[in-house]
Amino acid sequence: MITRRSLLAAPALLTAQSKQPDIVIVLTDDLGYGDLSCFGHPNIETPNLDRFATQGIRFTDCYAAAPVCSPSRCGLLTGRTPTRLGVYDWIPEKSPMHLQRSEQTFAKLLQQAGYATAHIGKWHCNGLFNNPAQPQPNDHGFDHWVSTQNNSLPSHKDPINFVRNGQPVGSLTGFSSQIVADESIAWLKSVPASKPVCLFACFHSPHEKVATSDAFTAQYGQASPRQRAEYFGNVAEMDHHFGRLLAALEAQGRGDALVFFTSDNGPETLLRYPAADRSYGTPGPLRGMKLSLYEGGIRVPGILRWPGRAKGGVTSSEPISGVDILPTLLAAARAPKPANPLDGTSLLPVLKGKPVRRTVPLHWHYLNAMHEPKAALRDGPWKLVGMWPEGAPKLPISGYRPEALTVARQQTLSRFALYHLPTDIAEEKDRSTQSPKQFSKLRDRLVSLHREVLA
Repeated sequence: MITRRSLLAAPALLTAQSKQPDIVIVLTDDLGYGDLSCFGHPNIETPNLDRFATQGIRFTDCYAAAPVCSPSRCGLLTGRTPTRLGVYDWIPEKSPMHLQRSEQTFAKLLQQAGYATAHIGKWHCNGLFNNPAQPQPNDHGFDHWVSTQNNSLPSHKDPINFVRNGQPVGSLTGFSSQIVADESIAWLKSVPASKPVCLFACFHSPHEKVATSDAFTAQYGQASPRQRAEYFGNVAEMDHHFGRLLAALEAQGRGDALVFFTSDNGPETLLRYPAADRSYGTPGPLRGMKLSLYEGGIRVPGILRWPGRAKGGVTSSEPISGVDILPTLLAAARAPKPANPLDGTSLLPVLKGKPVRRTVPLHWHYLNAMHEPKAALRDGPWKLVGMWPEGAPKLPISGYRPEALTVARQQTLSRFALYHLPTDIAEEKDRSTQSPKQFSKLRDRLVSLHREVLA
Protein backbone atom coordinates (compact mmCIF):
# COMPACT_ATOMS: atom_id res chain seq x y z
CA MET A 1 0.00 0.00 0.00
CA ILE A 2 1.24 3.51 -0.80
CA THR A 3 1.40 5.65 2.30
CA ARG A 4 1.53 9.42 2.69
CA ARG A 5 5.08 9.04 3.92
CA SER A 6 6.18 7.17 0.79
CA LEU A 7 4.58 9.84 -1.39
CA LEU A 8 6.39 12.60 0.48
CA ALA A 9 9.64 10.68 0.15
CA ALA A 10 9.28 10.30 -3.62
CA PRO A 11 11.98 12.00 -5.73
CA ALA A 12 11.21 15.55 -6.78
CA LEU A 13 11.24 14.33 -10.37
CA LEU A 14 8.01 12.48 -9.71
CA THR A 15 6.02 14.74 -7.40
CA ALA A 16 4.01 16.22 -10.27
CA GLN A 17 3.15 12.88 -11.78
CA SER A 18 -0.60 12.34 -11.63
CA LYS A 19 -0.64 8.56 -11.94
CA GLN A 20 1.55 5.55 -11.48
CA PRO A 21 3.22 4.60 -14.76
CA ASP A 22 2.48 1.40 -16.62
CA ILE A 23 5.62 -0.73 -16.64
CA VAL A 24 6.88 -3.29 -19.15
CA ILE A 25 10.21 -5.11 -18.71
CA VAL A 26 11.24 -7.15 -21.77
CA LEU A 27 14.04 -9.66 -21.27
CA THR A 28 15.67 -11.66 -24.05
CA ASP A 29 17.74 -14.82 -23.59
CA ASP A 30 21.41 -15.00 -24.67
CA LEU A 31 21.14 -11.90 -26.89
CA GLY A 32 24.67 -10.60 -27.44
CA TYR A 33 25.80 -7.01 -27.04
CA GLY A 34 26.35 -6.78 -30.79
CA ASP A 35 23.23 -8.63 -31.96
CA LEU A 36 20.97 -5.63 -32.74
CA SER A 37 21.26 -3.25 -35.63
CA CYS A 38 21.18 -0.30 -33.22
CA PHE A 39 24.15 -1.84 -31.39
CA GLY A 40 26.18 -2.36 -34.54
CA HIS A 41 25.26 -5.72 -36.09
CA PRO A 42 26.06 -5.49 -39.82
CA ASN A 43 23.39 -7.96 -41.00
CA ILE A 44 20.54 -8.47 -38.54
CA GLU A 45 17.68 -6.03 -39.12
CA THR A 46 15.84 -4.92 -35.99
CA PRO A 47 13.68 -2.00 -37.14
CA ASN A 48 11.36 -1.99 -34.12
CA LEU A 49 14.17 -1.90 -31.58
CA ASP A 50 16.06 0.63 -33.69
CA ARG A 51 13.00 2.91 -33.65
CA PHE A 52 12.48 2.23 -29.96
CA ALA A 53 16.08 3.35 -29.28
CA THR A 54 15.46 6.67 -31.07
CA GLN A 55 12.46 7.23 -28.78
CA GLY A 56 14.35 6.64 -25.54
CA ILE A 57 17.78 6.09 -24.02
CA ARG A 58 20.23 3.59 -25.51
CA PHE A 59 22.64 2.46 -22.79
CA THR A 60 26.06 1.50 -24.15
CA ASP A 61 27.23 0.28 -20.72
CA CYS A 62 24.28 -1.84 -19.63
CA TYR A 63 25.02 -5.02 -17.66
CA ALA A 64 23.20 -8.16 -16.72
CA ALA A 65 23.27 -9.11 -13.04
CA ALA A 66 25.18 -12.31 -13.93
CA PRO A 67 26.73 -13.99 -16.99
CA VAL A 68 24.15 -16.79 -16.97
CA CYS A 69 20.36 -16.99 -16.95
CA SER A 70 18.96 -17.94 -13.53
CA PRO A 71 21.17 -15.68 -11.38
CA SER A 72 20.68 -12.82 -13.82
CA ARG A 73 16.89 -13.10 -13.63
CA CYS A 74 16.86 -13.33 -9.86
CA GLY A 75 19.11 -10.29 -9.58
CA LEU A 76 16.82 -8.30 -11.87
CA LEU A 77 13.72 -9.29 -9.91
CA THR A 78 15.20 -8.44 -6.49
CA GLY A 79 17.76 -5.66 -7.02
CA ARG A 80 20.31 -7.86 -5.24
CA THR A 81 23.52 -9.48 -6.48
CA PRO A 82 22.33 -13.06 -7.09
CA THR A 83 25.08 -14.85 -5.15
CA ARG A 84 23.56 -13.21 -2.05
CA LEU A 85 20.35 -15.03 -2.91
CA GLY A 86 21.91 -18.49 -3.06
CA VAL A 87 21.30 -18.59 -6.81
CA TYR A 88 24.82 -18.91 -8.14
CA ASP A 89 24.31 -20.77 -11.44
CA TRP A 90 21.64 -21.84 -13.91
CA ILE A 91 18.91 -23.98 -12.35
CA PRO A 92 18.28 -27.46 -13.80
CA GLU A 93 14.89 -29.12 -13.49
CA LYS A 94 14.31 -30.65 -10.04
CA SER A 95 17.17 -28.65 -8.50
CA PRO A 96 16.82 -27.52 -4.87
CA MET A 97 18.21 -24.12 -5.88
CA HIS A 98 15.52 -21.43 -6.19
CA LEU A 99 14.64 -17.82 -5.46
CA GLN A 100 13.67 -17.94 -1.79
CA ARG A 101 10.17 -17.01 -0.68
CA SER A 102 11.66 -14.41 1.68
CA GLU A 103 13.06 -12.35 -1.21
CA GLN A 104 11.00 -9.35 -2.28
CA THR A 105 10.64 -8.88 -6.03
CA PHE A 106 9.57 -5.79 -7.92
CA ALA A 107 6.38 -7.65 -8.87
CA LYS A 108 5.48 -8.33 -5.24
CA LEU A 109 6.13 -4.74 -4.20
CA LEU A 110 4.26 -3.24 -7.16
CA GLN A 111 1.39 -5.66 -6.57
CA GLN A 112 1.14 -4.29 -3.04
CA ALA A 113 1.15 -0.78 -4.51
CA GLY A 114 -1.96 -1.54 -6.59
CA TYR A 115 -0.51 -2.87 -9.83
CA ALA A 116 -1.82 -5.75 -11.94
CA THR A 117 1.21 -7.96 -12.59
CA ALA A 118 2.08 -10.68 -15.10
CA HIS A 119 5.01 -12.91 -16.03
CA ILE A 120 5.01 -14.30 -19.57
CA GLY A 121 7.74 -16.57 -20.96
CA LYS A 122 10.90 -17.98 -19.43
CA TRP A 123 10.92 -18.10 -15.60
CA HIS A 124 14.00 -20.13 -14.59
CA CYS A 125 14.00 -19.04 -10.93
CA ASN A 126 13.37 -22.51 -9.49
CA GLY A 127 14.04 -26.18 -10.13
CA LEU A 128 10.70 -27.54 -8.96
CA PHE A 129 8.59 -25.64 -11.46
CA ASN A 130 4.83 -25.67 -10.91
CA ASN A 131 5.40 -27.52 -7.64
CA PRO A 132 4.27 -26.08 -4.27
CA ALA A 133 7.50 -27.27 -2.67
CA GLN A 134 9.17 -24.15 -4.09
CA PRO A 135 7.73 -20.65 -4.73
CA GLN A 136 6.27 -20.09 -8.19
CA PRO A 137 5.72 -16.84 -10.14
CA ASN A 138 2.48 -16.14 -8.24
CA ASP A 139 4.35 -16.49 -4.93
CA HIS A 140 6.74 -13.79 -6.11
CA GLY A 141 4.01 -11.29 -6.94
CA PHE A 142 2.66 -12.18 -10.38
CA ASP A 143 -1.14 -12.24 -10.52
CA HIS A 144 -1.03 -13.94 -13.90
CA TRP A 145 1.68 -16.17 -15.36
CA VAL A 146 2.13 -18.13 -18.54
CA SER A 147 5.62 -19.48 -18.14
CA THR A 148 8.20 -22.21 -18.72
CA GLN A 149 10.73 -23.51 -16.20
CA ASN A 150 13.67 -22.89 -18.54
CA ASN A 151 13.73 -23.04 -22.33
CA SER A 152 10.90 -23.45 -24.76
CA LEU A 153 10.72 -27.20 -25.49
CA PRO A 154 11.36 -29.08 -27.66
CA SER A 155 12.44 -25.84 -29.37
CA HIS A 156 10.98 -22.43 -30.14
CA LYS A 157 8.59 -24.12 -32.58
CA ASP A 158 5.31 -25.56 -31.25
CA PRO A 159 6.33 -25.64 -27.56
CA ILE A 160 4.74 -28.11 -25.18
CA ASN A 161 5.96 -26.90 -21.77
CA PHE A 162 4.08 -23.65 -21.02
CA VAL A 163 2.08 -23.49 -17.78
CA ARG A 164 -0.73 -20.97 -17.27
CA ASN A 165 -1.44 -20.11 -13.64
CA GLY A 166 -0.52 -23.60 -12.46
CA GLN A 167 -2.21 -25.51 -15.29
CA PRO A 168 -0.09 -27.10 -18.05
CA VAL A 169 -1.16 -25.63 -21.39
CA GLY A 170 -0.12 -28.59 -23.55
CA SER A 171 0.95 -28.30 -27.18
CA LEU A 172 0.90 -24.82 -28.70
CA THR A 173 1.15 -23.95 -32.37
CA GLY A 174 3.56 -21.29 -33.48
CA PHE A 175 6.93 -19.93 -32.42
CA SER A 176 7.92 -18.90 -28.91
CA SER A 177 8.38 -15.15 -29.53
CA GLN A 178 4.95 -14.99 -31.13
CA ILE A 179 3.40 -16.94 -28.23
CA VAL A 180 5.00 -14.70 -25.59
CA ALA A 181 3.77 -11.60 -27.43
CA ASP A 182 0.28 -13.07 -27.95
CA GLU A 183 -0.09 -13.95 -24.27
CA SER A 184 1.26 -10.56 -23.18
CA ILE A 185 -1.12 -8.66 -25.44
CA ALA A 186 -4.10 -10.77 -24.35
CA TRP A 187 -3.32 -10.11 -20.69
CA LEU A 188 -2.92 -6.37 -21.25
CA LYS A 189 -6.34 -6.30 -22.90
CA SER A 190 -7.85 -8.04 -19.88
CA VAL A 191 -6.74 -5.40 -17.37
CA PRO A 192 -9.07 -2.42 -16.78
CA ALA A 193 -7.67 0.79 -18.27
CA SER A 194 -7.81 2.44 -14.84
CA LYS A 195 -5.40 -0.05 -13.27
CA PRO A 196 -1.61 0.30 -13.70
CA VAL A 197 0.16 -2.74 -15.11
CA CYS A 198 3.57 -4.33 -14.61
CA LEU A 199 4.38 -6.87 -17.33
CA PHE A 200 7.57 -8.95 -17.26
CA ALA A 201 7.79 -10.44 -20.78
CA CYS A 202 10.65 -12.93 -21.18
CA PHE A 203 11.41 -14.05 -24.73
CA HIS A 204 13.22 -17.38 -25.12
CA SER A 205 14.97 -16.06 -28.22
CA PRO A 206 17.72 -16.40 -29.22
CA HIS A 207 18.63 -19.18 -26.75
CA GLU A 208 19.07 -22.68 -28.14
CA LYS A 209 17.33 -24.76 -29.31
CA VAL A 210 16.72 -22.08 -31.88
CA ALA A 211 13.83 -22.55 -34.30
CA THR A 212 12.77 -19.75 -36.62
CA SER A 213 9.83 -19.37 -38.96
CA ASP A 214 10.66 -19.75 -42.64
CA ALA A 215 9.65 -16.15 -43.39
CA PHE A 216 12.31 -14.70 -41.08
CA THR A 217 14.98 -17.26 -41.95
CA ALA A 218 14.45 -16.45 -45.64
CA GLN A 219 15.40 -12.81 -44.97
CA TYR A 220 18.94 -14.02 -44.37
CA GLY A 221 19.17 -16.62 -47.12
CA GLN A 222 22.56 -15.23 -48.11
CA ALA A 223 24.03 -16.17 -44.70
CA SER A 224 25.94 -19.45 -44.59
CA PRO A 225 25.52 -22.01 -43.15
CA ARG A 226 21.74 -22.15 -42.80
CA GLN A 227 22.08 -22.25 -39.01
CA ARG A 228 23.48 -18.72 -39.15
CA ALA A 229 20.48 -17.58 -41.16
CA GLU A 230 18.19 -19.17 -38.57
CA TYR A 231 19.94 -17.29 -35.74
CA PHE A 232 19.78 -13.97 -37.58
CA GLY A 233 16.12 -14.62 -38.39
CA ASN A 234 15.41 -15.57 -34.79
CA VAL A 235 16.56 -12.18 -33.54
CA ALA A 236 14.58 -10.45 -36.29
CA GLU A 237 11.49 -12.49 -35.38
CA MET A 238 11.81 -11.44 -31.74
CA ASP A 239 12.12 -7.81 -32.89
CA HIS A 240 8.92 -8.16 -34.92
CA HIS A 241 6.93 -9.41 -31.94
CA PHE A 242 8.48 -6.77 -29.67
CA GLY A 243 7.04 -4.26 -32.14
CA ARG A 244 3.61 -5.90 -31.85
CA LEU A 245 3.79 -5.54 -28.08
CA LEU A 246 4.60 -1.82 -28.34
CA ALA A 247 1.74 -1.33 -30.79
CA ALA A 248 -0.65 -3.06 -28.40
CA LEU A 249 0.39 -0.73 -25.58
CA GLU A 250 -0.33 2.25 -27.82
CA ALA A 251 -3.70 0.86 -28.93
CA GLN A 252 -4.77 0.34 -25.33
CA GLY A 253 -3.90 3.86 -24.23
CA ARG A 254 -0.74 2.77 -22.43
CA GLY A 255 1.73 4.24 -24.92
CA ASP A 256 3.36 6.35 -22.21
CA ALA A 257 4.48 3.23 -20.31
CA LEU A 258 7.98 2.89 -18.92
CA VAL A 259 9.45 0.14 -21.12
CA PHE A 260 12.90 -1.34 -20.60
CA PHE A 261 14.48 -3.86 -22.99
CA THR A 262 17.60 -5.92 -22.24
CA SER A 263 19.19 -9.40 -22.23
CA ASP A 264 19.92 -11.82 -19.39
CA ASN A 265 23.58 -12.36 -20.37
CA GLY A 266 25.99 -12.40 -23.29
CA PRO A 267 25.78 -14.68 -26.35
CA GLU A 268 26.22 -18.44 -26.31
CA THR A 269 29.42 -19.88 -27.76
CA LEU A 270 28.96 -21.78 -31.02
CA LEU A 271 29.04 -25.55 -30.41
CA ARG A 272 29.88 -25.23 -26.70
CA TYR A 273 27.46 -28.14 -26.41
CA PRO A 274 26.13 -30.28 -29.29
CA ALA A 275 22.76 -28.53 -29.65
CA ALA A 276 24.35 -25.07 -29.82
CA ASP A 277 24.78 -25.25 -33.58
CA ARG A 278 22.79 -22.06 -34.22
CA SER A 279 24.61 -19.91 -31.68
CA TYR A 280 25.86 -17.20 -34.00
CA GLY A 281 25.43 -14.36 -31.54
CA THR A 282 28.18 -11.78 -31.12
CA PRO A 283 29.52 -9.71 -28.22
CA GLY A 284 30.62 -7.09 -30.72
CA PRO A 285 33.95 -5.56 -29.66
CA LEU A 286 33.85 -7.15 -26.21
CA ARG A 287 36.01 -9.92 -24.76
CA GLY A 288 34.31 -13.14 -23.71
CA MET A 289 30.85 -14.67 -24.15
CA LYS A 290 28.12 -16.08 -21.92
CA LEU A 291 29.53 -17.62 -18.67
CA SER A 292 32.40 -15.10 -18.58
CA LEU A 293 32.93 -12.11 -16.28
CA TYR A 294 34.76 -10.32 -19.04
CA GLU A 295 32.55 -7.71 -20.71
CA GLY A 296 31.17 -10.05 -23.37
CA GLY A 297 29.51 -12.21 -20.74
CA ILE A 298 27.77 -9.45 -18.82
CA ARG A 299 27.50 -6.31 -20.98
CA VAL A 300 24.24 -6.46 -22.92
CA PRO A 301 21.91 -4.23 -24.94
CA GLY A 302 19.84 -1.90 -22.78
CA ILE A 303 17.17 0.54 -23.97
CA LEU A 304 14.69 2.51 -21.85
CA ARG A 305 11.72 4.46 -23.19
CA TRP A 306 9.38 6.54 -21.03
CA PRO A 307 7.54 9.17 -23.11
CA GLY A 308 7.30 12.50 -21.37
CA ARG A 309 9.85 11.47 -18.74
CA ALA A 310 12.92 10.27 -20.67
CA LYS A 311 14.16 12.32 -23.62
CA GLY A 312 14.32 10.37 -26.87
CA GLY A 313 17.33 9.80 -29.09
CA VAL A 314 19.79 9.77 -26.18
CA THR A 315 22.86 7.54 -25.96
CA SER A 316 24.19 7.13 -22.42
CA SER A 317 27.47 5.61 -21.28
CA GLU A 318 26.33 5.57 -17.66
CA PRO A 319 27.04 2.07 -16.25
CA ILE A 320 23.73 0.44 -15.29
CA SER A 321 22.74 -3.11 -14.36
CA GLY A 322 19.80 -5.46 -14.01
CA VAL A 323 20.02 -4.96 -10.24
CA ASP A 324 19.02 -1.32 -10.83
CA ILE A 325 15.61 -2.25 -12.25
CA LEU A 326 13.82 -2.88 -8.94
CA PRO A 327 14.84 0.41 -7.26
CA THR A 328 14.08 2.30 -10.48
CA LEU A 329 10.57 0.86 -10.80
CA LEU A 330 9.77 1.45 -7.13
CA ALA A 331 10.89 5.07 -7.39
CA ALA A 332 8.89 5.56 -10.61
CA ALA A 333 5.77 4.04 -9.03
CA ARG A 334 6.25 5.75 -5.66
CA ALA A 335 6.18 2.32 -4.01
CA PRO A 336 7.91 1.44 -0.74
CA LYS A 337 11.37 -0.08 -0.78
CA PRO A 338 11.96 -3.68 0.33
CA ALA A 339 13.37 -4.53 3.72
CA ASN A 340 16.33 -6.42 2.25
CA PRO A 341 19.45 -4.35 1.47
CA LEU A 342 19.88 -3.66 -2.24
CA ASP A 343 22.89 -3.71 -4.55
CA GLY A 344 21.11 -1.67 -7.23
CA THR A 345 20.30 2.02 -7.41
CA SER A 346 17.45 4.00 -9.01
CA LEU A 347 18.23 5.15 -12.54
CA LEU A 348 15.79 8.08 -12.46
CA PRO A 349 18.62 10.67 -12.29
CA VAL A 350 19.82 9.45 -15.69
CA LEU A 351 16.53 10.62 -17.20
CA LYS A 352 17.62 14.17 -16.36
CA GLY A 353 21.15 13.64 -17.64
CA LYS A 354 22.63 13.19 -14.20
CA PRO A 355 24.96 10.37 -13.07
CA VAL A 356 23.87 7.54 -10.80
CA ARG A 357 25.21 7.96 -7.26
CA ARG A 358 26.07 4.52 -5.92
CA THR A 359 26.93 3.55 -2.37
CA VAL A 360 27.80 0.04 -3.60
CA PRO A 361 29.69 -0.28 -6.91
CA LEU A 362 28.38 -2.70 -9.51
CA HIS A 363 29.82 -6.14 -8.80
CA TRP A 364 29.52 -9.71 -10.07
CA HIS A 365 30.42 -13.15 -8.70
CA TYR A 366 30.32 -16.33 -10.75
CA LEU A 367 32.02 -19.43 -9.39
CA ASN A 368 31.69 -21.52 -12.56
CA ALA A 369 33.02 -18.86 -14.91
CA MET A 370 34.34 -20.05 -18.24
CA HIS A 371 37.43 -17.84 -17.90
CA GLU A 372 39.65 -17.24 -14.88
CA PRO A 373 37.88 -14.22 -13.32
CA LYS A 374 35.43 -15.33 -10.63
CA ALA A 375 34.48 -11.84 -9.48
CA ALA A 376 34.38 -8.38 -11.04
CA LEU A 377 33.68 -4.78 -10.08
CA ARG A 378 32.84 -1.70 -12.14
CA ASP A 379 33.48 1.74 -10.69
CA GLY A 380 33.14 4.64 -13.12
CA PRO A 381 35.45 3.98 -16.07
CA TRP A 382 37.34 1.24 -14.23
CA LYS A 383 36.74 -2.52 -14.27
CA LEU A 384 38.56 -4.89 -11.93
CA VAL A 385 38.45 -8.67 -12.26
CA GLY A 386 39.52 -11.05 -9.49
CA MET A 387 40.85 -14.58 -9.88
CA TRP A 388 41.57 -17.51 -7.61
CA PRO A 389 45.17 -18.62 -6.92
CA GLU A 390 46.95 -20.48 -9.70
CA GLY A 391 46.35 -24.20 -9.37
CA ALA A 392 42.96 -23.75 -7.64
CA PRO A 393 40.45 -26.48 -8.50
CA LYS A 394 38.50 -25.92 -11.68
CA LEU A 395 34.82 -26.36 -10.94
CA PRO A 396 32.61 -28.11 -13.46
CA ILE A 397 30.08 -25.97 -15.25
CA SER A 398 27.09 -27.24 -13.34
CA GLY A 399 23.69 -26.19 -12.12
CA TYR A 400 23.94 -27.29 -8.48
CA ARG A 401 26.63 -29.28 -6.72
CA PRO A 402 27.02 -28.73 -2.98
CA GLU A 403 30.58 -30.07 -3.04
CA ALA A 404 31.53 -27.50 -5.68
CA LEU A 405 30.13 -24.69 -3.56
CA THR A 406 32.13 -25.95 -0.57
CA VAL A 407 35.31 -25.82 -2.66
CA ALA A 408 34.46 -22.35 -3.94
CA ARG A 409 33.98 -20.96 -0.44
CA GLN A 410 37.52 -22.08 0.44
CA GLN A 411 39.06 -19.99 -2.34
CA THR A 412 40.27 -16.41 -2.12
CA LEU A 413 40.73 -13.76 -4.76
CA SER A 414 44.50 -13.45 -5.07
CA ARG A 415 45.16 -12.33 -8.66
CA PHE A 416 43.66 -9.29 -10.35
CA ALA A 417 43.57 -7.26 -13.54
CA LEU A 418 42.47 -3.64 -13.91
CA TYR A 419 41.01 -2.23 -17.14
CA HIS A 420 40.12 1.29 -18.21
CA LEU A 421 37.07 0.53 -20.32
CA PRO A 422 36.60 3.82 -22.22
CA THR A 423 40.03 3.35 -23.79
CA ASP A 424 40.17 -0.46 -23.65
CA ILE A 425 36.73 -1.90 -24.26
CA ALA A 426 38.25 -5.27 -25.24
CA GLU A 427 40.04 -5.60 -21.85
CA GLU A 428 43.46 -6.16 -23.39
CA LYS A 429 45.72 -4.00 -21.21
CA ASP A 430 46.04 -4.55 -17.46
CA ARG A 431 46.52 -1.13 -15.82
CA SER A 432 47.26 -2.40 -12.31
CA THR A 433 50.85 -1.15 -12.22
CA GLN A 434 50.14 2.11 -14.08
CA SER A 435 47.31 3.08 -11.71
CA PRO A 436 48.37 1.66 -8.32
CA LYS A 437 46.09 3.79 -6.12
CA GLN A 438 43.01 2.98 -8.16
CA PHE A 439 44.01 -0.67 -8.26
CA SER A 440 44.54 -0.90 -4.50
CA LYS A 441 41.21 0.76 -3.71
CA LEU A 442 39.17 -1.43 -6.05
CA ARG A 443 41.01 -4.61 -5.07
CA ASP A 444 40.20 -4.12 -1.40
CA ARG A 445 36.57 -3.33 -2.23
CA LEU A 446 36.13 -6.39 -4.45
CA VAL A 447 37.74 -8.74 -1.92
CA SER A 448 35.41 -7.39 0.77
CA LEU A 449 32.30 -7.71 -1.41
CA HIS A 450 33.24 -11.21 -2.55
CA ARG A 451 33.67 -12.38 1.03
CA GLU A 452 30.37 -10.75 1.98
CA VAL A 453 28.21 -12.32 -0.73
CA LEU A 454 29.76 -15.79 -0.36
CA ALA A 455 28.83 -15.70 3.33
